[in-house]
Amino acid sequence: MTTTTRQIPIDQFVSALRKFPEPAFDQTEQLREFLEDHPLSPDSLAPYLTWDRQHYTRNLIDKTSLYELLAICWEAGQSSSVHNHRDQNCWMAVPIGRLLVENFRVVEQDMTAGKCNIQSTETVEMNAEHPCAVNPHEPVHRVFNPREFNQRAVSLHVYSRPFDTCVVYSAEQGTCGEIQLHYTTEYGNPLK
Repeated sequence: MTTTTRQIPIDQFVSALRKFPEPAFDQTEQLREFLEDHPLSPDSLAPYLTWDRQHYTRNLIDKTSLYELLAICWEAGQSSSVHNHRDQNCWMAVPIGRLLVENFRVVEQDMTAGKCNIQSTETVEMNAEHPCAVNPHEPVHRVFNPREFNQRAVSLHVYSRPFDTCVVYSAEQGTCGEIQLHYTTEYGNPLK
């Protein structure tokens, strides 16, 4: 027996998100449950979706002092770098397609030397029925759309306390460093 939860449009999703009190963004379960109980209507995301064959796109939908909400568009075969979220929480849902999240444990990290040792711990699938929250105790991960999935995907990301840099890691090279983050579009408008 399956239950069908009504999909809500992005404007209702944003209105509900804006009502959460500050403490909700300091722990992960309340917002993860919200994503699970309020799946998004994929059609309502259309104004925010931009595609690029070379790289996934980061499309800002809403931003307050407590959070930023992005739609990230993935062509088949695209992936993020292994990265962290600057000690902020992150919740992800996939209203279109499906994606994999590979989580890592940081064994050693020396930012001054740009060296690290990270180990893959698990890979989980996200889809319309299975949103997830990044583990705040082991927040290093990457998101990817395997070529064998053979379809585009869109992930919705809620980041607590907006940030514009993160640390990226290379397991193969044992390196790490800080990068600047950029949006592809803001509120449906392309950036120049």
